[in-house]
Amino acid sequence: MNIKLSAFRSVLHDRDGFNERSLAFIKSVEEELGEEITIAPLDDYDCDLKLIFIETGGSEGLFLKNFDKLQGPYYFLTSGENNSLAATLEILTFLSLKGEKGEAIHGSKEYMASRIRELAFLSNVKKKLSNIKLGVIGTPSDWLISSIPDFTIVKEKLGVSIEPIDIKEIERHFAIAPVEDVPFFEGVPFDLNELEKAKKVYSAIKSVLESRELNGFTIRCFDLLTSLKTTSCLGLSMLNDAGYISTCEGDVAAMLSMTVASIVGDGYTFQCNPSRIDVENNNIVFAHCTIPTKMLDRYVLDTHFESGTGVAVKGYLREEDVTIFRMSSDLKRYFVSEGKIIENLEEKALCRTQIRVHLEEPVETILRNPCGNHHIVFYGKHKDEIDTLMKNLF
Repeated sequence: MNIKLSAFRSVLHDRDGFNERSLAFIKSVEEELGEEITIAPLDDYDCDLKLIFIETGGSEGLFLKNFDKLQGPYYFLTSGENNSLAATLEILTFLSLKGEKGEAIHGSKEYMASRIRELAFLSNVKKKLSNIKLGVIGTPSDWLISSIPDFTIVKEKLGVSIEPIDIKEIERHFAIAPVEDVPFFEGVPFDLNELEKAKKVYSAIKSVLESRELNGFTIRCFDLLTSLKTTSCLGLSMLNDAGYISTCEGDVAAMLSMTVASIVGDGYTFQCNPSRIDVENNNIVFAHCTIPTKMLDRYVLDTHFESGTGVAVKGYLREEDVTIFRMSSDLKRYFVSEGKIIENLEEKALCRTQIRVHLEEPVETILRNPCGNHHIVFYGKHKDEIDTLMKNLF
């Protein structure tokens, strides 16, 4: 974490630098935090989190005088000595009356370190989200009747920009796209004509992403069955491997959920259908026809499940801890649970990559209060980070 601190003290306490008790206070927070706090000028916001140390009472006027050098939200660190908490509360009330957000970080060193760590995480994620641009290629699939958010609200709440893209743009690039090399496990043979078309879909989508400087997309992929006689399953797998947020069926809410999961986790995520729920054992079977190969122990190539055409990825995931996440299209609700992959399946009536996951949260929640169809599965235990982020974004 890159944490910086600027300070205000009353002219009655004017001196060069902090007194010994203030230095000891800052040091105690640093030690509990396990991170150095850098003293910086008031207008230096090149960091994960900027703290304002209200060292003494009577600092309110100095804060007001220098208000134009500061940026919200305002996080005030205070020891409680020399009337510093009283001054902080006066400043916070002033900010509240102006409609600005702020908070006093005050209490035990354990509490303060925990809250600073949490705020630094939030600040870092929000900065990353504000730099993300996503595309919606074609319109969302007709069956996604609850997964289309208001793009204006997405920008306001998440900071993510979304732009619509005509799917014909992919078709035009497909016609001139080069064939890319596609590695696949153990040289498993596959229909070379289908494989070449799948490679060209990858190249076409990548060209559009690069020309528009996008970080990711969702695509109305079933239309490609008609226009290009292929699917985007393999292309999405490769693009996810390359670091693009890549989702199918035009599911915008799933794309946003994947965006959050990619930032919180290691960057690689699996968009999948909840295919079967076992309430008694608190298990869910998830399945889909595309997944980043970097999430897999091994994989083979197969056809797209519903159409029996194109090139899909049948992957075998590691039996490890995972987090499952999905936000609703209105961004007001979300489901998150940690769990563990307990089995890779080989069923004929499901999409190609299939896993059984044991969840820690009650699976009945998805049956009684779902947030949509596709869920995002990614490695590691990240429920606390997701909860922190979602509860502080809205």
